[in-house]
Amino acid sequence: MAKDKKTPEQLSDAPAAQEMLIPAEQIGVSTAFPRAENMVPCNIGGAGMCCKLCGMGPCRLTKDGQTGVCGATIDTIQARNFIRAIAAGSAAHSDHGRDMAFTLKAVANGEAEGYYIRDVAKLRTVASHYDIPIEGRAPEEIANDLADLYLAQFGQQRGEVAPMTRAPAKRQKIWHDTKVVPRGIDREVVEAL
Repeated sequence: MAKDKKTPEQLSDAPAAQEMLIPAEQIGVSTAFPRAENMVPCNIGGAGMCCKLCGMGPCRLTKDGQTGVCGATIDTIQARNFIRAIAAGSAAHSDHGRDMAFTLKAVANGEAEGYYIRDVAKLRTVASHYDIPIEGRAPEEIANDLADLYLAQFGQQRGEVAPMTRAPAKRQKIWHDTKVVPRGIDREVVEAL
């Protein structure tokens, strides 16, 4: 049974995308929308039961009790696939934060045309949370130190990251009690993979 064709408004909320979908179809340019509708996902991969971590596979497990070449069960493969998806998303999103820290550093050093520090009081408040000296210092000096602190957090190998202290005390206690206190995101992603 043929699927009803979706309108551009059903496919995307973005006006620019909506405007381009019909002309793209008319001139034969393929977009992600029809490709997604025509894609038939693999049932095994869709259920997370396919492992492609090593060169001996891929291993496709279809029933309980089966193991891959390495001995991994369906549960192990699904857990590995899940943590790798989390690590990939964490890496991608943490990089947005890294870019913001680099931007703050560029602003502090006068290297970001069109950007400036608008709220000096907020900058001072945030810096004081991390014991960055603020008295008698120019906003750019404070911003530079804050950017350096933030950038160092990404690759911190041991110990708690500085923003940890900003979490509610109850949450910090839970993290400590369960031994999942966040470290530098780069370390966490690498360990997960």
